Amino acid sequence: MLSGRHNPKLDEKGRLIFPAKLREDFAGGVVLARGQERCINVYSAEEWANLRNRMAQASNSNATVRALTRHMFAESELETFDGQGRILIAAALRDWAGLDKELVVVGVLDHAEIWDRQAYETYMASTAELFASLDQEVIPGID
Repeated sequence: MLSGRHNPKLDEKGRLIFPAKLREDFAGGVVLARGQERCINVYSAEEWANLRNRMAQASNSNATVRALTRHMFAESELETFDGQGRILIAAALRDWAGLDKELVVVGVLDHAEIWDRQAYETYMASTAELFASLDQEVIPGID
């Protein structure tokens, strides 16, 4: 399970040193893909294969399925860590997420997310009231 918040910086070549505490979960490489709220989702190769298999079973005659599939898969990139634990974020994904130099990488159960730091702070502030009001109706057994 992935969790935690990390604050790496994007270098001038579009690379970031991926947090060491998360890196071991992605030893086989990472797949970077568009995420909702304009972040970049980071999947292990295994989790990406699971997601791909689930999406392949969805009806391709559904316009929403086609749109989601295009957004996630057409812009995805397979990356491996270099000797310093860095990964390259393709320019198209950097543009999608509006990444500047200051980043946030968060672990979110089965994947990680890469955010522009200011966008992440704004998102978290805008959803703080919603978070405070969540109860067992959203997640059974959670009070």
